[in-house]
Amino acid sequence: MIVGSISENKNIEKRVAITPDVVKKYQSLGLGVYLTKNYALHIGITDKEYELEGAKFFNKDEEVISQSDAILQMNIISDENLDKLKQNQIFIGVLNPFLNEKKLQNITSKKVNCFSLDLLPRITRAQSMDILSSQANLAGYKAVVDSFSYFQKAIPMMMTAAGTISAAKVLIVGAGVAGLQAIATAKRMGAIVFATDVRIASKEQVESLGGKFLSVEGSENLETEGGYAKETSEDFKLKQEELLKDTLKKIDIVVCTALIPGKKAPIILKKDMIEQMPNGSIIYDLAASQGGNSELTKADQIVESNGVRIIGETNILNKLPVSASSLYAKNLFNFINNLFNKDNKSFEINLEDEIIKKTKVK
Repeated sequence: MIVGSISENKNIEKRVAITPDVVKKYQSLGLGVYLTKNYALHIGITDKEYELEGAKFFNKDEEVISQSDAILQMNIISDENLDKLKQNQIFIGVLNPFLNEKKLQNITSKKVNCFSLDLLPRITRAQSMDILSSQANLAGYKAVVDSFSYFQKAIPMMMTAAGTISAAKVLIVGAGVAGLQAIATAKRMGAIVFATDVRIASKEQVESLGGKFLSVEGSENLETEGGYAKETSEDFKLKQEELLKDTLKKIDIVVCTALIPGKKAPIILKKDMIEQMPNGSIIYDLAASQGGNSELTKADQIVESNGVRIIGETNILNKLPVSASSLYAKNLFNFINNLFNKDNKSFEINLEDEIIKKTKVK
C-alpha cells in the first residue's frame, strides 16, 4: 500500500503533509511513500533527505495520485487534481467542509473516501492526531511575537537610572489553545496580560498562566460538549462590549483568536471600542480568515485607524512552516496508524470508530 502527497499551492500554503522523519514511520507500517519532486525544498528540506528514508519521487502530480492508495495533504487540492482521484482512494487533509462543501460532494459522489482532520472529535484517543491544537499552539506563540515586533515600545517593565518604563498591557481575546499559548508567551516576555472568553471554564487556565480573566457579570458557560465556544446572546454581547470598552482604554496590544467552527468569526471589537485605545496600539487578528474579531480587520492587510494598527493574518503558520509541518506530519501519521489494519496490511474504514466516523466527509 502507498501513501502519496503532492506539492501544495506555495503561494497560499508553505506547510507540507509528510516530513522525512515520518517516512520511516510509514515504512515501519509497511507503507511506501510517493512524493512530487522538490516537495519541501521551499522550506529547506531536500528530496535527498526523503530518499534516504525510503521515499520515492515523481515528476508529475498525476503520477503520484494514480499510484497512491491514500493522498495526504495540508489543504484541499486543485480542481484539476481532485478530478484525478479514483474510486475507493483515500484523501486526507484539513479540507474545511464548510467552505468546500460542493467540491467535496463531487468527489465523495465518486466514492472517494475523504477525511477532514478539522472534524476530529475532542476525545483522549484523538489527542495525538489533533491538528487544531498543534497548529493553534504555534499560531498563538507567533501572533504574540509578531505583534510585539510592530509595537514601538519595550514589552517588560524596565527600571533604569534614567527612569522606569512601564510593562506593556496585552489583551487576549479567546482563551482556546491559541489564546492560552499567546498568554503564556506574552507573560514570559514581561507583559501584563488580560484575557476574555465566553467559556467560564477557561478562567482557571488563564489564571494558572498568570493572566487576569475578564468575565461578564452573571454570564453562563457558553461551551459546547466538544469544548468549543457557542454563539452568544445579544444581552451577553452588550455586557461584553461595556467590559471591553473600559478595558481597551489601557491596553497596548490585543491578540484576537476567537472562532466558532464552521461559522463567521464573532465581531468582538467594534470601531468605537478601537477608537478608545491608546495611540500606537496594535490589534493582531488571527480570526481574519473567517472575517475577523475586529470590525476593521481586512484579510492579509494592515489597517490604521485613529493611530491603532489592525493586522489581519489569514495563515500565520506560513511564517513557521518547518515547525508547523513537523507537528502536522506527526498528527497525520497517527491518524493513518489508526486507519491502517496492520494484520491485513490495508486501510480499513471502520465507522464504529468515533475518530473515523466523525472525520469522514459524507
